[in-house]
Amino acid sequence: MDAFAALGDPVRRDLVTRLAHGSARVIDLAGEHAISRPAISRHLRVLAEAGLVTADDVGRERHYRLERSGLAPVADYLSALAPAPRFSDSVLDGLDLEVRRTVRDRATPTNASPSASPSRTTPSTEETA
Repeated sequence: MDAFAALGDPVRRDLVTRLAHGSARVIDLAGEHAISRPAISRHLRVLAEAGLVTADDVGRERHYRLERSGLAPVADYLSALAPAPRFSDSVLDGLDLEVRRTVRDRATPTNASPSASPSRTTPSTEETA
């Protein structure tokens, strides 16, 4: 069974979510759901066949843990659906640099050009009269 089919059931998705936080025994997992221990064991068997969980025997108990590498096909599928960026990072970095340069240039006072303010070197007609 593949990971997509295994994750098609909401109970199995809940089990994967729970096991992402740490390993657990079947009895612990069954206590969190309104179904029997044998039903939880069947769900765990399906997840194990899909490569999503592994079981470790600890004494007489089986501790199940998430096998994160089993989620790789799902992650690959989802990343292929993500839209490609419209701009590369270098274009956005260049835009950021230009914005900073413009802000800096506007913040620093510049000397006014001679045409902007009249020069007082020649007397006006009112002063000479």
